[in-house]
Amino acid sequence: MLIKSNHSFHMVDQSPWPISAAIAAMIMVTGMTKWFSMNTPNLMYLGMTSMLLTTYQWWRDISREGTYQGLHSTSVVLGLRWGMILFITSEVLFFFSFFWAFFHNSLAPTMEIGMLWPPLGITPFNATQVPLLNTMLLLSSGVTVTWSHHAIIENNYSQAIQSLLMTIILGVYFSALQALEYYEASFSIADSAYGASFFIATGFHGIHVLIGTSFLFICALRMMSGHFSKIHHFGFEAAAWYWHFVDVVWLFLYINLYWWGS
Repeated sequence: MLIKSNHSFHMVDQSPWPISAAIAAMIMVTGMTKWFSMNTPNLMYLGMTSMLLTTYQWWRDISREGTYQGLHSTSVVLGLRWGMILFITSEVLFFFSFFWAFFHNSLAPTMEIGMLWPPLGITPFNATQVPLLNTMLLLSSGVTVTWSHHAIIENNYSQAIQSLLMTIILGVYFSALQALEYYEASFSIADSAYGASFFIATGFHGIHVLIGTSFLFICALRMMSGHFSKIHHFGFEAAAWYWHFVDVVWLFLYINLYWWGS
């Protein structure tokens, strides 16, 4: 029986995925703690697998609601837009705390680190080598994701898919170079305030790049399945906003941590 409503909002059905994601996150964080202290990553892998399965099924349900069931009305999309704006705002404040910690230590180095920045014994990365290449990669990916967005608006789906795949490749390349950079680093997160500030800030940014890449990958699959149109593509638009945020944060990281901070 078809139930009619006198409003344009989506009354969300009961879903197991929020509590499933919370449990998976708890297992993953507990597993990371166990990995760091006991060098056994099995519990962390279990948490990551649970989180990936939950994410897939949650994305599947939302894609079904917006694409096939027509539940994402204009009012609902407006709410989703404001939700994404507030989420990105919270992420800005999240990274602001890392920059605050970095400048607190770098502008007035204490006696415990020799009143030097970088502290004596730490060889920082050369800002004109891999970090500069990663900057060029992320800036290029910002161009390609904007190209994909404009291609959707112009109903040119072949170019939209091609440019989006290019963005994903650039994101994966960035993550691979950052992993190599970490592997070859001459200092660790345990090396004074410099190591802690550097790896916490760049590490969380790297996690955001991986999340953004997966976000764009899901959008590419949806685009190939014909889920987006020129007037109904907020899922992709939210991913593009998030990717631009990741780009801007990296510019601040590169200028302050790699170039000025070194």
